[in-house]
Amino acid sequence: MPVINRIAEFGPQMAEWRQWMHRNPELGFELHKTSAFVAERLREIGVDEIHEGIAKTGIVAIINGQGEGETIGLRADMDALPIEEISGAAWTSETPGVMHACGHDGHTTMLLGAAKYLTETRNFSGRVALLFQPAEEGGGGGRVMVEEGVMDRFEITQVYGVHNAPRFEVGTISTRPGAIMASVDEFEVVFEGKGGHGAFPHETVDPIVAATSFAQGCQTIVSRNRPSTRALVVSVTAIKAGGAAYNVIPQTALVGGTVRTFDNEMRDMVEERVRALVAGTESAYNVTATLRYNRDYPVTSNTPENAEFAASVAEEIVGEAGVDRNVPPEMGAEDFSYMLEARPGAYLFVGQGDTPYCHHPAYDFNDEIAPIGASFFARLVERALPVEP
Repeated sequence: MPVINRIAEFGPQMAEWRQWMHRNPELGFELHKTSAFVAERLREIGVDEIHEGIAKTGIVAIINGQGEGETIGLRADMDALPIEEISGAAWTSETPGVMHACGHDGHTTMLLGAAKYLTETRNFSGRVALLFQPAEEGGGGGRVMVEEGVMDRFEITQVYGVHNAPRFEVGTISTRPGAIMASVDEFEVVFEGKGGHGAFPHETVDPIVAATSFAQGCQTIVSRNRPSTRALVVSVTAIKAGGAAYNVIPQTALVGGTVRTFDNEMRDMVEERVRALVAGTESAYNVTATLRYNRDYPVTSNTPENAEFAASVAEEIVGEAGVDRNVPPEMGAEDFSYMLEARPGAYLFVGQGDTPYCHHPAYDFNDEIAPIGASFFARLVERALPVEP
């Protein structure tokens, strides 16, 4: 079965919703216009319950089916990124320095489209909980929603989410059992020495030498501490020291980076090695080092049974040839991981086509795929919660 006919009929309306959100992007938890827009659409659609103010600007909406049954959670993220848009689209962001560069406007539209169809038809038992989440881009809105008790409060038993996938063919849906996206940690080290004149380095304690030595040492974590069969990325992404005067040795130098893996044992090992390198650098270069090591989003790990079920539903929408059940995991991270830690479920990618990649200033969501995602969500509910004869 292809895209649901009824959803295809209101595809143009979905595009209008998406393009409004694209013109009006907001960041983090401060999604006041976006949240109000989504709530107004939900009232027009006629869902049974709308719970606002969750995780500050998040929304949980409930659609009741026919009779008793469990509750399935469907999640969409709503926040944008602090990027200046250069897409040239007619619906380009009207907020300077902010744009929907990751397609969250499209994800929200997919869920609204599914909500419209499911509210009209109600061809399922139990309930659907629509989870409109703020602050995926670094704020951990998914974690906050879980901590505020949405899974227990709304008796959610399983949860699903999707993300658009640039460079994946339009009309394809991909997933895999187990880890599909990496954990992400960040580290920042400030090395403090004794500044002075560049002509008299012997009278200083040079933090730049310490910082560059530490940065080089980080490169050995993967090459000398990780079994070659296990995936791990350690990237030093920032070194900051000194100023405009090149004859001055600065007082401090900063090194920052990111750690990605699918393996909690590797995650522990990297933190241990970074701390050891910091301590060794302090001793070797006579500096004082202050380390901030932040464990952020965990591994996004699909429950195998739910991933297989979701893939079988996807086949009904895009056909067997359009479904990849074993897509390679990627080193990007997702705070949907917190929801998958709280409940069984699965995360999937919907092919966006040959477009600029996410987080690029020329990126724009492909409105053609919104009915595909909405149809997937809707059919998932109908398959998981069938109406008893």
